[in-house]
Amino acid sequence: MDGLEKPTFDHKDRHDIYEYVERHGAMEPEDVRTSLGLDQRAFGHHLAVLKRDQVLEVEHGKLRIAFEAGAQEEYETDGIEFTIRQAREEDLTGLVGAIRQAIGSGEYIRAETVADVVDSEGVLLRHNDIESRMFFVATVNGEVVGWVHLKHIDLDKLSHTAQMTVGVLEEYRGYGIGSHLLERGLEWAAKQGFEKVDNALAETNEDAIEFLKTRGFEIEAVREDHYKINGDYVDEVIMAKNL
Repeated sequence: MDGLEKPTFDHKDRHDIYEYVERHGAMEPEDVRTSLGLDQRAFGHHLAVLKRDQVLEVEHGKLRIAFEAGAQEEYETDGIEFTIRQAREEDLTGLVGAIRQAIGSGEYIRAETVADVVDSEGVLLRHNDIESRMFFVATVNGEVVGWVHLKHIDLDKLSHTAQMTVGVLEEYRGYGIGSHLLERGLEWAAKQGFEKVDNALAETNEDAIEFLKTRGFEIEAVREDHYKINGDYVDEVIMAKNL
C-alpha cells in the first residue's frame, strides 16, 4: 500500500480483516480468522486478494498492514554501524523503551505522549479513518536506539500537515543518527504530499531546538507557560519546516 492512501474494499470480509489487523497490530493469520469467525477457504481467498493488492502482508509469520516506506539503509560512522528502516510491530516494546529513555528529563512532552499512546494501545502503526502514524527506527545490533515518528490527523483542513517527533539515545548521539532519521522522515512525508511538518518542544529542550534549527526548521509560534515541568511553567516552542 502506497503511503497514506486509504484502501478501498469491494467485499465486507476484506474490510473486516483489514480493520481487525489495523486495530490489533501484527497477528497470526489463524488468530485473525478465528476472531472474525471466517471459514478457512473464504479467509484464504480474501487474504490472497489483500496481499495481491498490497494492502496486507505476511512477515515473520504475522499478518500486518503493508506500507511501502522505502528500503532499509545501512550506515557506519566512527565505528558505529546502524540501520535506518521502517518500524515493525515487533519493535513496539523496544521503541517505547527508547523513547522513554531518550526523553529522560521530561522536556519532550509530545514524544512522551506518543510513547504513552502507543504503549496503551499496543499497536505501533496506525492507518484508519481518524489518523495515520508511521515510525522509522535506528537500530544498532538489532536494538532500537532512535526513532522518527510522523502522525497525520485525517481532516481536510489538516491534510497538508504532519506532526513529528524524533530522538536518539544519549550514548548514540553525535554519530549522525538523528540527522539520518530526520531526513528519512521528511523524505517520506514529502512523498505522501505533505507540505509542512511540525514539532512541539519545551523551551528548555535547547539541544533539540538547535538541532531542528540547523536542519531548516523555524520557530512558528510560542505558547507561553504551556507546560508545567517540576513545578515550573515552561513555554512551548512550535517549530515547522515546509517541504
